[in-house]
Amino acid sequence: MFVGREQQLRDLKNLMRKRNPSLVTCRGRRRIGKSTLIREFGRTVPRYLEFEGLAPRPGLKNTDQLAAFSDQLARQTAIPRVTLDGWTQAFQLLASTLTDEWTVILLDEISWLGGYDPDFPGHLKIAWDGMNERNSKLILVVCGSISAWIEENILQNTGFVGRTSWDMVLEELPIPSCQLFWGKNHKRIDAAEKLTLLSVTGGVPKYLEEIDPTQSADNNLQRLCFRPEGILFREFDQIFSDIFGKRSIIYRAILNNLTSGSRSFSEICLALGKKNSGHMTSYLKDLLLAGFIARDRTFDPKTSRVTRMEKYRLKDNYSRFFLKYVEPNRDRIEKNLMRDLVPAQLPGWDTILGLQFENIILSNIDTLTKMIGIGKTPILSASPYYQKTTVRRKGCQVDILIVTKHSLYIVEIKRRTKIGMEVVTEVQEKIRRIPAGAGRSVRTVLVYQGELTSGLEEEGFFDFTVPFEAFLNSSL
Repeated sequence: MFVGREQQLRDLKNLMRKRNPSLVTCRGRRRIGKSTLIREFGRTVPRYLEFEGLAPRPGLKNTDQLAAFSDQLARQTAIPRVTLDGWTQAFQLLASTLTDEWTVILLDEISWLGGYDPDFPGHLKIAWDGMNERNSKLILVVCGSISAWIEENILQNTGFVGRTSWDMVLEELPIPSCQLFWGKNHKRIDAAEKLTLLSVTGGVPKYLEEIDPTQSADNNLQRLCFRPEGILFREFDQIFSDIFGKRSIIYRAILNNLTSGSRSFSEICLALGKKNSGHMTSYLKDLLLAGFIARDRTFDPKTSRVTRMEKYRLKDNYSRFFLKYVEPNRDRIEKNLMRDLVPAQLPGWDTILGLQFENIILSNIDTLTKMIGIGKTPILSASPYYQKTTVRRKGCQVDILIVTKHSLYIVEIKRRTKIGMEVVTEVQEKIRRIPAGAGRSVRTVLVYQGELTSGLEEEGFFDFTVPFEAFLNSSL
């Protein structure tokens, strides 16, 4: 099932308007649909070839990767399987199959493919230069889940300077695309039920594919997460091991620290008992590139500059749910003691779902700006806002602060059964604390899931009230 990614497909097809070949990098977390996107694009060209690296395992060697490459080359071309003595020979054989027709070549999980030869980037660079001369109708896509490897070995590699045409970073699917996984009868499914499942799956296509639309959200979560056979019970260990290998322990510790909310760099170091060092900076960068966390930088509307105040947020909904509710109950799940669980009975359920809801909206800011009429307005910043308490001013936190040249949009995100008038008082206090800056109007936005108390909308404090249902239907 191929859903969404219309813009990405257009971007790839636009490369065919050029008169020279294109080298494309495609990055994103595991299961986000990178390979599926390139295969879908490959269907639009006369010739498509795909090569995938072998997943890491004890004892795996470069010769194993070369043998797998040879097998895949033989299956897709007229070249017989041969024993390859290195990547120079492998790429020469691949180049010899090129014709004068449009061809897309995918090198998938590139860090696995080339991770056992320190000279692999150099071999690839020489091969790419040679392919350029052979066929101008060529698009070579280098794809992988370990974005740090692609950045270090290709995007920041001096050998590839000026050679990459397009760098694609796939994020989660937007909300309107997500709901298509409930099938043709998606309109019969309540928005709250969809939100509960999205709070676990996020907009990750592979997880959304596992939804059974005929079953309730509770039944789906029981089957996927709280039974030993469920894909979301075993998934986290697999993807973390594949990406981070032996270093996965420190990365998991960082994510565990972020399950209850955003933290600054120093707060993370303090909680883990680590020094504020380059090593910790490197770990956080790896998690950022892998798509597990986000770094939210505070924009000061008074000075119109990004401040030094920044926090790291666990943006991957599945990871938070797993670390909070699945991993601590692993033994019980393996013994089938939680197969009848009602998820709402889990400790802190409402608080965690509130954090997950914020993540979902933050991943769909483009949709939100269109809903409140500023989709075509130049936006200076749109992110969470954090303000420390000082002698002169009180601390403040805003779910999303959208800053344009002439306006501030204070976005409050609420997910409650009943949303009362207290939300007005909360936002009024935030407005008093935020330095708006001269010449800017302040507008208020309430994004919510639940029932608004009688009179809240009529009170008129919020300039925009946006229910979650509006996101689901925004492009249908």
